[in-house]
Amino acid sequence: MTQMPGTPKNQTILIVDDTSINLTLMNELLKGQYRTLTANSGEQALQIMQNDTPDLILLDVMMPGIGGLEACRQIKNNPKTAGIPVIFLTAKSDIEDEQIGFITGAVDYITKPISPAIVLARIKTHLKLKAMNDFLSDANAFLTSEVERRTHEVQVIQDVTIMAMATLAETRDSDTGQHLRRTQNYVRRLAQALQSHPQFCDALTDENIELIYKSAPLHDIGKVGIPDRILLKPGKLTPEEFEIMKSHTVMGRDAIAAAEKLLDTPSSFLRFAREIAHRHQEKWDGSGYPDGLSGNDIPVAARLMAVADVYDALISRRVYKPAFPHADAVTMIQAQSGKHFDPAMVDAFVRIADDFQEIAQRFSDPETSDREHE
Repeated sequence: MTQMPGTPKNQTILIVDDTSINLTLMNELLKGQYRTLTANSGEQALQIMQNDTPDLILLDVMMPGIGGLEACRQIKNNPKTAGIPVIFLTAKSDIEDEQIGFITGAVDYITKPISPAIVLARIKTHLKLKAMNDFLSDANAFLTSEVERRTHEVQVIQDVTIMAMATLAETRDSDTGQHLRRTQNYVRRLAQALQSHPQFCDALTDENIELIYKSAPLHDIGKVGIPDRILLKPGKLTPEEFEIMKSHTVMGRDAIAAAEKLLDTPSSFLRFAREIAHRHQEKWDGSGYPDGLSGNDIPVAARLMAVADVYDALISRRVYKPAFPHADAVTMIQAQSGKHFDPAMVDAFVRIADDFQEIAQRFSDPETSDREHE
């Protein structure tokens, strides 16, 4: 990192003048206090700066070839050298000339014949200002890098937390195979298809879609609390057993809410996971569970999950039914528009149904599952 202003440093000054006596005089004035480089033309100065970057430039205005003004323009247009302070040393003393010098990018304008004391004072001032600017620039770069590093750490913690909880749920219901991977990819693709819809554009930002995608595997986290005799039953559940199975939505919500309380943050990244776990079995017409919510009272993330979860159940073989072909599954979901599902989401689903099929094939189970999907 750049040293703090005022810290001893071997600072380099480039002196540019086409008159050798002026170069000699300025070199004598500065030697012992600064490291100096000299150039007798604008071309030579620009060449030197390709390999040796000075801390400050003393630049004559009137030179043959590339004059001081053009050299200054090229220095300021080059990102590598734009931050180097340029002080014009010139015999041109008109106010207009001075204005042009500052417009071109110089930090100071000193007319010849020079006063050594003034030149040294101006050089010292502008080197201090440059050192301060460099320090602040490096500090900002460090802070930006640190924020990026901390943000990455937070994202990793989020991912690990969600996947650890999802894996826990999967171990209780292992025959679902790639179900978690498929459904979370369905959810993300459907959310992306709805992102420009006026009804969803505020809720489905890029950041929210990514969190919903990460949260989707937790939709059945509450099943860890369902007794094995029901969860692992190799057949259709009785009405009494199904009532117990339905409680997994509330248990999932409570488990995630408990984790949120431990995090103690005002806006937990687990909010979408809680909504999905609790509400993904609600139906648009109010006939779902656990609370019979309807329409827009059902959280957007849960509505997305409902479409994804049912589609995957339809195309998967269960003990009580065969695996339906993709086209039949699409037709069945269309038939439930306004009943089980949000009509706007069904419309989007139909438009991207081929993407759902591609996801299902990409994350297909190595063996067909016999697990009943409730």
